[in-house]
Amino acid sequence: MEIILLEQVVNLGRLGDLVTVKEGYARNYLIPQGKAQRATKENLAVFDQKRSELEAQQAQILSDAQAKYEKVNGAVIKIAQKAGVDGRLFGSVTHHDIADGLNAQGFEINKNQIQMPTGALKKIGEFAILISLHADVVATITATVTPEQ
Repeated sequence: MEIILLEQVVNLGRLGDLVTVKEGYARNYLIPQGKAQRATKENLAVFDQKRSELEAQQAQILSDAQAKYEKVNGAVIKIAQKAGVDGRLFGSVTHHDIADGLNAQGFEINKNQIQMPTGALKKIGEFAILISLHADVVATITATVTPEQ
């Protein structure tokens, strides 16, 4: 299915690009999320009329993400979990736990923005966590997992 991107999508394209994706991806994710629309003649004409407005919105979103980057980049959060003597956790630290820790410190971060390439944290230590604020803006924080007292 050919679609018009209404915003930048990671590994797919930028605002205004005509791309071909699988029908399910477009119908179930991109179109309902407002990230794209079908590439029909009518939609192309409407997009051309609204292009400058959409570019201004995307520029504002990018500047907001850069402002949030300045605040959150380099932050350190401490998470206490039950752990065994060998340093392995009885549970794990997930996206949700990190988002809760950041939100408790006053950062407005959604759990979907947190990237943990190695999966959930299952041992005590310090870990670098990526926060995707925008397709072009990725901050790094440090999560320190300590044993619960």
